[in-house]
This record gives sequence, structure tokens and C-alpha cells, in this order.
Amino acid sequence: MSIPSPDFILRACTALILATLVSACEDKKPAAAGAPPPAEVAVLTITPGRLTLTTELPGRIEASRVAQVRARVPGIVLKRVFQEGSEVKAGDTLFRIDPASFKATVDSAQAAVAKAEANLAQAALKVQRYEPLVKTNAISKQEFDDAMTAQKQASADLAAARATRQSANLNLGYATVTAPISGRIGRALVTEGALVGQGEATPLAVIQQINPVFVNLTQSSSDVLRLRRALASGQLQSAGEGQAKIMLVTEDGKPYPQPGKLLFSDVSVDESSGAVSLRAEFGNPQRMLLPGMYVRAKLEQAASENAITVPQQAVQRTPQGATVMVVGSDNKVVARPVKADTAQGSTWIITDGLQAGERVIVEGFQKAKPGATVKPVPWSGPVAPAAAKPQAN
Repeated sequence: MSIPSPDFILRACTALILATLVSACEDKKPAAAGAPPPAEVAVLTITPGRLTLTTELPGRIEASRVAQVRARVPGIVLKRVFQEGSEVKAGDTLFRIDPASFKATVDSAQAAVAKAEANLAQAALKVQRYEPLVKTNAISKQEFDDAMTAQKQASADLAAARATRQSANLNLGYATVTAPISGRIGRALVTEGALVGQGEATPLAVIQQINPVFVNLTQSSSDVLRLRRALASGQLQSAGEGQAKIMLVTEDGKPYPQPGKLLFSDVSVDESSGAVSLRAEFGNPQRMLLPGMYVRAKLEQAASENAITVPQQAVQRTPQGATVMVVGSDNKVVARPVKADTAQGSTWIITDGLQAGERVIVEGFQKAKPGATVKPVPWSGPVAPAAAKPQAN
């Protein structure tokens, strides 16, 4: 075994002394600052409260009453009396059909009535003369019976003539076409000189009553079933037919100023769409709502006395279901599965998984991992979008 040289021993001792000095210096350095401070997150403290469940449904405007004005007798249209697109009242004259042939028929029927009245008068006088004669056997009983039969036949002929006259007067009246209901009338479907009512009741115009109007709505059968189960279990309370409110949002996204009322909900499900039909009624004094217009209705169907809601951004969706991040009393984050099946505006209604007083993270998810310690601060609510700055010219 060889003995190390003096130079090697000197270098080793020098290195050992330097390492000792460095270690001593490091021990004299101040202690490190430690772990970084807990991340700050915005939390919402759960506070149950009364919530009215509002359902937004698509719908179409429909006139409350629609009448198709048709020609009930054949003839030539002489004049259109109304102004297209105007308001008409029941009984107003709309069209005039040439009445000449109907007047002639009325005159003929009147003459037939006069003739029948004369025949009846003659038969009555004959019976009046025969009555004392038959008592004295001046005439036979057969002759008196024939006179009585003739009187009854004359009376029947008079009744038939009067019915014919009444029919003729009706046809003469139908030559003046009137409005069956009050409402707004559309464009005329025929012009002067057109032959109408020849073999069929020719459409002349359409009148629609648009104050009030109906709104036909559709709601999926699954939503209806879920709502009824919630009502049956006591989770929700019915708003009631007299208390339920319904509001409209028009095609331009603006709310309609007048509230409506729900008239009925259908008792069957449409097989093609799987939806249930509902109908509501709205006043329309300004004629803003027109038949066929697409609208959305916000319908209050139920209410919950102790509803728990969280902002939609606080709920995270995964294949396993919905979860929220809850901050415990020790400020540690816990992932909590919840049941959030119903949206209400910008919030989710939580039916299971959360209790009053718990703190749910709304902002700062990227800093909040399950098990991490965080610094919770109250959530200040949604931030309104900043107003657009005017561009420089």
C-alpha cells in the first residue's frame, strides 16, 4: 500500500477547511421566507331563501278570434265598402253583391204569400157558410168535411209561402256582406266585378280579433313530469292559477309591458314533438302583438321557500356529474358533488349537496385544488361589462 504524498494531503485538508467554512456561513444566513401565502379565492356563503321558479318557453301569437268572411249567395260583387287593414265592428257592411235577382225572388215570394192568404180566406168563408147548413142537413157531412180539408190545405200553403218569402229575404240580406265579429280586417280576397258564391262559399276577407291575443306555448313533457314530482314531494309549491304570472319577451329581446294569464295546459302530449301545449292570454291595446309573431314567455309555475342557488360559474360539469368547490372551516378546499338540474337565470338551483352557511368558490378555481389551503374573500357579484370607449376620429 502506497503512502499519499504530502501535496495530496495538503489539498485534501484545504478542501475540508473550505467546506466547513461555507457550511458555517450558510448556517449564519437568515431563515427562508417559507411556503407562499394561501391563494385568494372569492366565495359565496350559502343562504337559502324564497325563489319563484320561472320557466322560459317558446311560443307564437294567435288571434283570440278569427272569422273568414265568405259569400253565402252567388252573385257579382258590386262594391267593397271597408278599408283594408282597418278596424271593423260586428255588423259593419263589408261587400255588396248584386241584389237584383234576390229582389225579384222576394217579390215573387210575396205574391205567392198574397195568393195563399186569399185562398185561405176563401176556404174559411166556405167553412163558415157550410157550418149551419150541415146542422140542418141542408148539405151532406161529406161536403162539410171537404170544405174543412180545403181550409187546412190553404193554411198549409200559406205557411209554405211565408217560409219561401223568409228564405228569399234572407238571400237578399246575404247580398250585403257584413262583419260577423269585431276586429282588424285584412286585405280583400276579391275585387269588384268578381263572381262569388257560385257553387261554393267564396272567401272574401279575414277578420282577426287581436285584443286580447292568445300565446300558444310548448313545454317538454320531461320538464312537466319533473315539476309535478317536485310539487308532489313538497320541494316546490304551486304558484296557483290565480297567482301565476306570465311575461312576454318579444322578438327584439324587449319585455312586453303587460302581464298575461295562463288559460289552460293541455292534457295530452304531442307524439311528434314530445311537448305539452299551454295557452296564455295577453291584452294588446296598442296592437303591438301580431298573429304569427314569435315570442318567449316567462312563466311562474312554482315556488320554493328554502331554495339554495349558486352562480352558474360555480358549478363544474364532469362525466360523473356536477361539483362545486367548498371552503371548509379550516380554509381547505373540498370538491363536493351536487345535484343541479334546473337553471334560474344566471344561477343553478341546488337540490342536494349543499347546506346553509357553507362557502362555495365562485372565482379563483385555477388556484383552488382539492386539499389546498386558500384565503376566502366574499364574492362581490358579477362584474358589469365596461362601456365601450368612443373611437377617435
